[in-house]
Amino acid sequence: MKIMVTGTAGFIGNQLALKLLERGDEVIGIDNLNDYYDVNLKQARLDRINNHPNFTDIRANIADRETIEQLFKQYQPQRVVNLAAQAGVRYSIENPHAYIESNMLGFLNILEGCRHNNVEHLVYASSSSVYGANESMPFSVHDNVDHPVSLYAASKKSNELMAHTYSHLYNIPTTGLRFFTVYGPWGRPDMSPILFAKAIIEGQKLKVFNYGKHRRDFTYIDDIVEGVIRALDNVAKSNTEWSGEAPDSATSKAPFRVYNIGNQTPVELLDYIETIEKHIGKTAEKELLPLQPGDVVDTYADVQDLVQDVGYKPNTSIDEGIKHFVAWYKDYYKV
Repeated sequence: MKIMVTGTAGFIGNQLALKLLERGDEVIGIDNLNDYYDVNLKQARLDRINNHPNFTDIRANIADRETIEQLFKQYQPQRVVNLAAQAGVRYSIENPHAYIESNMLGFLNILEGCRHNNVEHLVYASSSSVYGANESMPFSVHDNVDHPVSLYAASKKSNELMAHTYSHLYNIPTTGLRFFTVYGPWGRPDMSPILFAKAIIEGQKLKVFNYGKHRRDFTYIDDIVEGVIRALDNVAKSNTEWSGEAPDSATSKAPFRVYNIGNQTPVELLDYIETIEKHIGKTAEKELLPLQPGDVVDTYADVQDLVQDVGYKPNTSIDEGIKHFVAWYKDYYKV
């Protein structure tokens, strides 16, 4: 297939593009290489796929309406995976405008591109952050998610609402994936695994928020990408049993689906850090700090719908995943 992937210099987008190319798809990759974090890392990711004959590398911002319109018309993708976004919960408190521009205006441009170019299926990144103030565990896509606690979360919830509108009005199949905490080789340097590994290796004091009592549904990158591809291949369909009298937020009479994509096995942060310490071979001094604004205490995914509909089955243990991550970290950062 010809697949447009936005965010191909990003952590998940790059690994997804690599796997799609390996199975024989043509990938139209879009990224603006912004400097939210180290551009050299983004470029190094792109270097893994840039020489592939079926990969087209395009430098563009999804918030640029005219450019996105032109790219859809020029390349006519059959399917689209939108992973480009302004990421990060804490940064959304410091720089809210970046989230509206990329995550909402940019997503609107993607939806319009799909609408006007007969795209067969749009898969897009949502986030576990949408669960916000919810405390019932595990988080279910059938739960109400009207209480976000960060603008990042609000922007991702908005994406789901926008997607449903386009599915309803224009019959565009859309699938939203609520990513839980993704880790592994080539990860983002603003996320905990690299921050922890760097601090441990360099002998810095490790800042551990919520006194290490966070639980996160850490999911290895390869398991995540496998789930994204399965979702992409499984075009969203209408739920013929959907009723407006008892509305289900994860499905619709329109061709619309929302899934959790996680590991379904939450791990306490201190245990996660201990696993990183084990594979690095060094123990860190820890500074235990209170919960940060915008953070949630626990994330725990109910992924049963994704298992049932596409056969999703994460199978990488935390120990194995961290082992691969630490090996990559030492190689990439020349430790």
